[in-house]
Amino acid sequence: MPAVSKGDGMRGLAVFISDIRNCKSKEAEIKRINKELANIRSKFKGDKALDGYSKKKYVCKLLFIFLLGHDIDFGHMEAVNLLSSNKYTEKQIGYLFISVLVNSNSELIRLINNAIKNDLASRNPTFMGLALHCIANVGSREMAEAFAGEIPKILVAGDTMDSVKQSAALCLLRLYRTSPDLVPMGDWTSRVVHLLNDQHLGVVTAATSLITTLAQKNPDEFKTSVSLAVSRLSRIVTSASTDLQDYTYYFVPAPWLSVKLLRLLQCYPPPDPSARGRLTECLETILNKAQEPPKSKKVQHSNAKNAVLFEAISLIIHHDSEPNLLVRACNQLGQFLQHRETNLRYLALESMCTLASSEFSHEAVKTHIETVINALKTERDVSVRQRAVDLLYAMCDRSNAQQIVAEMLNYLETADYSIREEIVLKVAILAEKYAVDYTWYVDTILNLIRIAGDYVSEEVWYRVIQIVINRDDVQGYAAKTVFEALQAPACHENLVKVGGYILGEFGNLIAGDPRSSPLIQLNLLHSKFHLCSVPTRALLLSTYIKFVNLFPEIKTTIQDVLRSDSQLKNADVELQQRAVEYLRLSTIASTDILATVLEEMPPFPERESSILAKLKKKKGPNTVTDLEETKKERNSDMNGSTDATLVNASTASTPSPSADLLGLGAAPVTNSAPPPTSSGNLLVDVFSDTSAAPASLAPGSEDNFASPDLASSEQVVSEEPSDAVLDADELFHKFICKNNGVLFENQLLQIGLKSEFRQNLGRMFIFYGNKTSTQFVNFTPTLICSDDLQLSLNLQTKPVDPTVEGGAQVQQIVNIECVSDFMEAPTLNIQFRYGGTLQNISVKLPITLNKFFQPTEMNSQDFFQRWKQLSSPQQEMQNIFKAKHPMDTEITKAKIIGFGTALLEDVDPNPANFVGAGIIHTKSIQIGCLMRLEPNLQAQMYRLTLRTSKETVSRRLCELLSEQF
Repeated sequence: MPAVSKGDGMRGLAVFISDIRNCKSKEAEIKRINKELANIRSKFKGDKALDGYSKKKYVCKLLFIFLLGHDIDFGHMEAVNLLSSNKYTEKQIGYLFISVLVNSNSELIRLINNAIKNDLASRNPTFMGLALHCIANVGSREMAEAFAGEIPKILVAGDTMDSVKQSAALCLLRLYRTSPDLVPMGDWTSRVVHLLNDQHLGVVTAATSLITTLAQKNPDEFKTSVSLAVSRLSRIVTSASTDLQDYTYYFVPAPWLSVKLLRLLQCYPPPDPSARGRLTECLETILNKAQEPPKSKKVQHSNAKNAVLFEAISLIIHHDSEPNLLVRACNQLGQFLQHRETNLRYLALESMCTLASSEFSHEAVKTHIETVINALKTERDVSVRQRAVDLLYAMCDRSNAQQIVAEMLNYLETADYSIREEIVLKVAILAEKYAVDYTWYVDTILNLIRIAGDYVSEEVWYRVIQIVINRDDVQGYAAKTVFEALQAPACHENLVKVGGYILGEFGNLIAGDPRSSPLIQLNLLHSKFHLCSVPTRALLLSTYIKFVNLFPEIKTTIQDVLRSDSQLKNADVELQQRAVEYLRLSTIASTDILATVLEEMPPFPERESSILAKLKKKKGPNTVTDLEETKKERNSDMNGSTDATLVNASTASTPSPSADLLGLGAAPVTNSAPPPTSSGNLLVDVFSDTSAAPASLAPGSEDNFASPDLASSEQVVSEEPSDAVLDADELFHKFICKNNGVLFENQLLQIGLKSEFRQNLGRMFIFYGNKTSTQFVNFTPTLICSDDLQLSLNLQTKPVDPTVEGGAQVQQIVNIECVSDFMEAPTLNIQFRYGGTLQNISVKLPITLNKFFQPTEMNSQDFFQRWKQLSSPQQEMQNIFKAKHPMDTEITKAKIIGFGTALLEDVDPNPANFVGAGIIHTKSIQIGCLMRLEPNLQAQMYRLTLRTSKETVSRRLCELLSEQF
């Protein structure tokens, strides 16, 4: 509310406010308010017409009553009448009442809009300002519909006063945020950019806020703002505090405008060389000023100065193209890590997390590791400690992994409960990712369970099991280590689960030591049995039956355990059933049958880590955990050269919390049979990368799929396929750059593909081969597409014979039409009966967007001209990643050509780089694509940049191609 002065003559309002303040109780206040409301109502309904002063006074009283928390259901019309007054104070109160009390559904909205239009057309700057403020305060869709076309005209008009331009820019920004579809882009967009050159810094500040928001959605419309923003920023940064006296805040020239300009520049990639040099000078000047002694000891000075500095550092990180600036920014942030101000330490840690993902500044960030570790130990604020954990996680690589993991484990013992689970996940990820010595990995995870067992999710201990089973060199050490850990008087239940599983599989490797004899192992596990939950007890029972196969000498002891009343008459049906069936199995089965049923579990298939997925889900998108996607590895692949990907513990290969990890379950006879020998392989993998046979395959000769002359010496054997769902990533990676191959193979079924594509059309031949001597019945392959995919991809299939004889093969043809770009892939689901058992197999069908490429040849000039045209952030997708395969030039060229683009020779100034061009053909649109791959042989890394005219296409193609190198 405006201040009430004696000259204003609103004595009645001052008396009413005084009476309210003097009330001794709530009841007295309500009584006084009701009396006043009755008086105002009578005045409004009276026969005598009220003058403007009286209306203003009574509307002010209603406003005050409303602010006290009481409902106001009258007086709106009187407030609207005040809008037509020519007196500023009366019009101001009217607009204030409407902004606060009138909703967008009011019947008076038309009258209000007419009054606003009259004021906007009056060219009176005071009245125009009041009207614009009202529009922005209400900000409803109705207001946007009425004035979104009018306000831009006021904003760019040559005769509009500066104060009105400021209000118009901010009013338009408010309407765009609430109803972006109602704000038309037109000729005014190019003119509003030139407001960045306005002499009035208030206008520039308001215009920068507007342009920044508009540029995020329409970058092409406002790309000319980059050079103007750099020019204006340069003038501010190089000016003395006395040059911009009206906009200097505690010796810092125009800090708010500087921040807004730096934020606007973050909407675009690095500018052209002419502007880039000037921008680099500005950023260097800002960094230099941060090193100068403060010109004032007041906190306002440091706040303004640091606000500009941190926004400049954000821009440096966003561009990620100037190594010198990145290192300087890192050093400046390193000084803040020991600052006495908590907020500065927090912001420094947060910014350094992002810097750690840059190949130019990663090493500089690592130099501050001791300071960050000290912050983790001494910080009193939990949010700062959490950022320190994030930074340690981001700066971790193979050279410092053991130190960082050790410090995280030490901190975990005293960490706040709110962040313990997150620290556990990060320790598990780092220990696995940078484990060169897997004994260290096992020790780390067991220590993790000991320190914070309650926060160790099932994904973590599942992953331990998978790694131990997949690596022969660590199995004996793991068995010995968990045996020693279980001897502690108090063990966490997760440790019992890990110990039970590992000893059940590999306890024989330590049974030769009298201190860990079979009977001692059994007694040690059984001593924990009564303290565990039902799922863990079920797992231990499976371990006991495994011991029957590993250690026949204690078979009788195990049978006594299974035969006890506590097991055979257990109240839990799962435990009772396991005890009964395991006891019966150990009694009637021969040694050979036991050895077959209870054989060692096969290696788990390698898949994406569910631990990392769980951490991302916990932290949410666009946080420090997303750095895992873009962080540049500086040594070798994680876990050595053999493990290029992580296992997805949440897929079918990983049991649920109550599942039997030992693969025995309630029906032990379902354990997978031994793999058949090569002589039993009735089908042939003619597409195998390891076989020389495909070279002799006649083009278009589909009968060669089962040709006995092309026998492959290798056979891929998987687990029993009943109800198996295969992870799509491994299959996709194999087929991104080729069209022929074996898509899936297990002991029963082999699926092969041959496909061809031209423009937006394709045809795929799917071959189903029965590898057994028994026929498949009710054989039904089905293509499954999501609703979105059905709109983008037309698939037509021909049915296949429902019976597939033993050793035979059937063919299915799929006709493909690409209607529009797509992100997903269809799923091929196959159901059939084999030996009376229903088999269900689902695989992702490798129909990817790059299959519809048509290569395009162009010279260097055309390539880089088109490259510059596709320069907006939405059109470019870049990924920097570690090389997963040897960096061979010829293989790289072959993969780029196989991906679908034309490989353009002698185009890039750097002969080591690879560039390509092509057009994605869909039924609705053709999408041009430019690709640039920059290898770094010394760092064993690639930088892949894709630019297309559509953001989703750039992202999808970048994802697909990144997996090939």
